[in-house]
Amino acid sequence: MTDARGNDVISVIRGTNKARWDRVLLKLSGEAFAGQSSYGIDGPVVETIAAEIAGAYAEFDVDIGVVVGGGNIWRGMSGASKGMDRAQADYMGMLATVINALALQDTLERIGVPTRVQTAVHMAQIAEPYIRRRAIRHFEKGRVVIFAGGTGNPFFTTDTTAALRAVEVEAGAVLKGTQVDGVYTADPKLDPNATKLDQITYMDVLQRDLRHRYAGLLRAPPPPRSEPGERGGERERTG
Repeated sequence: MTDARGNDVISVIRGTNKARWDRVLLKLSGEAFAGQSSYGIDGPVVETIAAEIAGAYAEFDVDIGVVVGGGNIWRGMSGASKGMDRAQADYMGMLATVINALALQDTLERIGVPTRVQTAVHMAQIAEPYIRRRAIRHFEKGRVVIFAGGTGNPFFTTDTTAALRAVEVEAGAVLKGTQVDGVYTADPKLDPNATKLDQITYMDVLQRDLRHRYAGLLRAPPPPRSEPGERGGERERTG
């Protein structure tokens, strides 16, 4: 069987092993797509990312959603710091996330993983608009769903998007792929005395002012709908 480009189509069969969570949301920073470079998309790196996702897809019976950043192409805060209108700069960043999402979708589909891209910014000729029920239906059909365009609003990071989408689609955990292996008391790249925190609560993050880019791979199940304000004191694993 071949696709429209004449390439052989490989189909990855979804795994049957039970995972810890039925549905997960993976957050990938834009920098992850650049590899060792500081800008752009590194093809082999994207292939490695796709292979990791495909491996999990083939082994476990788990729904996989992905939120992508766009910092490898454009970062709204950088534009704003140079005098650009912040909202305008953030809109450019949203478009950058779409570029990364399309690259990842193409790579996943070439290795046989059914994938859909949904964008928070309407661009019907390129991808589906983000519709919560449609995203959940894609999961039910065994597809990987990539969420692009951030929240669709300026002044919000793609980390915020990941938390929002996770709650909306009822994911069991948010897995953040970033440049460090956990949450630290300070930037471990700058402070040799930085200490890794094995467990932390949401309130700890706020009280210690740990809202940093290096606060990576925080596995934080979204709060239950029935108790939206009671998870702040629970301890979540990091790293």
